[in-house]
Amino acid sequence: MSDIKKWDVEDAQFWESEGKKIANRNLWISIPSLLCGFAVWLYWSIITIQMINLGFPFPKADLFTLGAVAGLTGATLRIPSSFFIRLAGGRNTIVFTTALLMIPAIGAGIALQDINTPLWVFMALAFLSGIGGGNFASSMSNISFFFPKKQQGLALGLNAGLGNFGVTTMQILVPLAMTFGIFGGEPMELVNTSGTLIGKIPAGSDAWIHNAGYVWLIFLIPLAIVGWWGMNNIKASHVSPDLPNPVGSFSIITGMLLIGFFAAAVGLWLMLPEKVGGSGFGVSKWIVVPVVIALTVFLLKLLPGQIKENLSRQYKIFDNKHTWVMSVIYTMTFGSFIGFAAAFGLSIKVIFGFQHVMVEGVMTHNTVNPNGPSALMYAWMGPFIGALIRPVGGWISDKVGGALVTQICAFVMVGSAVGVAYYMQAAYASATPEDFFVPFLVLFLILFAATGIGNGSTFRTISMVFNREQAGPVLGWTSAVAAYGAFIIPKVLGEQIKLTTPENALYGFAIFYGVCIVINWWYYLRKGAEFKNP
Repeated sequence: MSDIKKWDVEDAQFWESEGKKIANRNLWISIPSLLCGFAVWLYWSIITIQMINLGFPFPKADLFTLGAVAGLTGATLRIPSSFFIRLAGGRNTIVFTTALLMIPAIGAGIALQDINTPLWVFMALAFLSGIGGGNFASSMSNISFFFPKKQQGLALGLNAGLGNFGVTTMQILVPLAMTFGIFGGEPMELVNTSGTLIGKIPAGSDAWIHNAGYVWLIFLIPLAIVGWWGMNNIKASHVSPDLPNPVGSFSIITGMLLIGFFAAAVGLWLMLPEKVGGSGFGVSKWIVVPVVIALTVFLLKLLPGQIKENLSRQYKIFDNKHTWVMSVIYTMTFGSFIGFAAAFGLSIKVIFGFQHVMVEGVMTHNTVNPNGPSALMYAWMGPFIGALIRPVGGWISDKVGGALVTQICAFVMVGSAVGVAYYMQAAYASATPEDFFVPFLVLFLILFAATGIGNGSTFRTISMVFNREQAGPVLGWTSAVAAYGAFIIPKVLGEQIKLTTPENALYGFAIFYGVCIVINWWYYLRKGAEFKNP
């Protein structure tokens, strides 16, 4: 039976006799499904590098925008996704949202076969890729119901940590898949040197860039089938007692996703230029994000029945000042991790893959650097380190306190961000930018490591500051807000590269980290704080 009516994992006998087997089965189907969600959400960070290598006729700043569009949608969809499990059931939600990832994957496979595909098509596909970002909230909520409280830490850590490896998996698998004609179609010829994890591929070689979309069907199709037959909906009174049939559940999920899509579309319309379907108003991204969040929350609240009642209970977290404090601090850690993961590879390509030389008194950035590092060989390293080290932050925080670990990480992030900015500036003004690549890479990897440890320490703080009723909704809310880092960071970097000052982006992030140091100290480390080093 896919629907479970009796579910009491806090009963030791029930857990050992029935619950553990069911819970573990659902967890190990959930993990690869979430991994694919992260991969499809962020694969534009790799696809755009290869688009440059193949000579797609788009400005580099516009290619950064593709990742930003996916980031905005993915973060926005986390808001409605937080409520799917109670309203639509775990199996129904995971299977349906995993199957939906096939739409942007197939679309990317088709669009990437033609170098003349207009930019707005890629914008639309990046927009749909955001489904993968939203899946994090529903996946974590689902797994939390399957395990007893004393084992939720490990289960959620495995789900989130291994799910985050979708970024690294994608950054290794996509470059490799583009070197073979495994799905047919005509290859394109590399204009610039490309690469994979194992080495460089010279200009003039064939590349099947459309495989970057199609390759995920190898995993998504069987995962949808296995999920349907192997996962469960919990219909117990404390989870989803009035669960509709699968068609009804899919309708609820679709309706709530459409609200998130609508809000994100409004934000993009306000921000983007007319040439890609925007308003041309050029509204600041710093205004767009709060507008999109507020619009999503407002429209969800207008929904009738169960959804409205559920949201009314969840919205009580907004009366707690620590919800807003932790939203800022978690944005510093996870927001930086996911944002840099989306922009790291393309930054390497743009800054180190071209020579920056004076031509008739004007600095140019379009001459290919034959000695430049292959971005596809290094892009996976940062997300890999950030995801791998994440549990360490939680482990250390359990011993010395979450706020203290967060504070140390924040200082490291300030220092490494300033260092990265320095070497960015030096490289972007040099005809031999590769001379500055090693210190740039090392400092960026330190920055990724600090974000990963900080992810774990902020979870510890949230669990200690909030009661059991509010801790779950706060985790969902802060994860949604922080995920906007996948929108802000690529957007800021793209804008600053267009202005030929990429270092200013990192200096700006360093200032934000400094503000977070003050906030974290005031609320959780100073003498007399309401919650001292929780």
